[in-house]
Amino acid sequence: MKLTSTFLTLAFTVFAHAHSHEQTPLASGSAAIDSGEAESWLSKYGKQVDLVYTGPLAFSHLDYHRCLEDASKSFDIAVLGMPFDTATSYRPGARFGPQGIRSGSRRQHGERAWTITWGMDPYRLGTKIIDCGDVPLSPYDNALALDQMEVAYSTLLARDVAKNTSLDAPEHVFAKDGKIHPKIITLGGDHTIVLPILRSLNKVYGPVSVIHFDAHLDTWGYLPVPGSTSDQSRITHGSFFHVAWEEGLMSNSSVHAGIRCKMTGDTDIMNDEKVGFKIVSTDDIDDIGVNEIIRRMRERIGDSPVYLSLDIDVVDPGLAPATGTPEAGGWTTREVKRIIRGLAGLNFVGADVVEVAPAYDHAEVTAIAAADIIHDFLSMMLSSEPPKPRDERAPWRDEL
Repeated sequence: MKLTSTFLTLAFTVFAHAHSHEQTPLASGSAAIDSGEAESWLSKYGKQVDLVYTGPLAFSHLDYHRCLEDASKSFDIAVLGMPFDTATSYRPGARFGPQGIRSGSRRQHGERAWTITWGMDPYRLGTKIIDCGDVPLSPYDNALALDQMEVAYSTLLARDVAKNTSLDAPEHVFAKDGKIHPKIITLGGDHTIVLPILRSLNKVYGPVSVIHFDAHLDTWGYLPVPGSTSDQSRITHGSFFHVAWEEGLMSNSSVHAGIRCKMTGDTDIMNDEKVGFKIVSTDDIDDIGVNEIIRRMRERIGDSPVYLSLDIDVVDPGLAPATGTPEAGGWTTREVKRIIRGLAGLNFVGADVVEVAPAYDHAEVTAIAAADIIHDFLSMMLSSEPPKPRDERAPWRDEL
């Protein structure tokens, strides 16, 4: 009883003490309250800036425009979403990929984009980079959706660039019309979206080489489903490169990176080479190393215009689970980023990240990886050569 009485006395004392010091308004606001005038946010705190976790959902908080309907917005590089997933063979869901990748990019920002890896900030090179939103695609008619994607991509390719950067030298102009065209980084969507993209690029550049990061070849021919064959059904996320080859959209100097899928046999590889690809397998990173992989890829592509397509399943599903056709034993995110760094200086005309299906993600790990890879794409496109190793740029000193 004595203990209880002591406790109540102590509690009452603390309560009284706490309430004897009530909070008062900030000094800067007191005058406004006394005068009866409310001070505005702008006069007191300044602009309504977006935090890394607030604001409209644009990639890396870029300026967002509906570029397909508004031709007044010029740009050098556009981010464009293609929310399409009705040609998948296993798990659908990549129609939510563009939104997922944008969400994964929230901690990225143009005001804080310099990295040790690249030694530069892609947003501070005088290049105009904007988010052009998503293409409104039909989820019911694949033939219609493919045409919508092609028209959208061609519309943006035809725009005038905003500025001429230091990389716009004559040797970097491959377009048939001799002009510099903007570059587009596409957010997929399943991998089928690359077919209409290559069709659009072909109108401007002719056949292009392709660097294809993927666990799968995607050069398989027509694989009909019994009882449901049609011309349209032959175009899937596993056959689109074969169709692109039939249409003459690619040069004969393309390369796969990260292949590890199951196949029917070496006939699949023979067909792959006929379509114009050479394979860098997942295992090659252990057998020949990253630098040799980069050397072979650069030698294969040479000086030709090249399109880079990255299926997120090239990364091991333990690190990027949110994808439609996961394959165990993939590269790490760091290894993929390291190879991309080694490709800088090639003549890129566009790039994409595809097959991100957020419904299968955990803590946004796949979306964050995809967004970070796209940041590397920006640096890659705006670099004339691969960045030197950090120790060569700034040799280590014991006294530092």
